[in-house]
Order: sequence, then C-alpha cells, then structure tokens
Amino acid sequence: MSATGTRKGVLEVFKFACYVCIPISMMALFANNPDNLEKVVRNRSYVVYPPEGPPLPPPEEIREMMKRGRANNCKDQS
Repeated sequence: MSATGTRKGVLEVFKFACYVCIPISMMALFANNPDNLEKVVRNRSYVVYPPEGPPLPPPEEIREMMKRGRANNCKDQS
C-alpha cells in the first residue's frame, strides 16, 4: 500500500470511530443523568418569536389610504 493509501485508511478509521463514539458517549451522558439533558434544554431557547407588531388597520381604512395614495399620484403626474 502506498503512503497515500495508508493515510486514507487512518482517516477512515478515525471518522468511523467518531461516528460511533460520539453518539454513544452522548447517550451515556444523558441517559445516566437526566438532569444534564434538562439543563441543556432549559438553557437553549429553540423557538424565539419576534415581538408582536401593531395591529393592522381595518379594511375600510386601508381602502381609504389606497384612494388617497392614488389621488396623490394623479396630482403628481399632471
């Protein structure tokens, strides 16, 4: 085997060891002590909603604003 082939083999063994060991160690960490999992979940806010904005005006008011806007555009064009 060439030097490049050996390096690829070592890398593949390392990647496989990571793929196997990391999930097993995380499962052991959280399965043996559920308080750890609770701490992680409570410290992370996974869903952050934006602050509520002002309410939309009623449809009648929107129609009036559109009419005023069209009237202003007509005045500007002439």
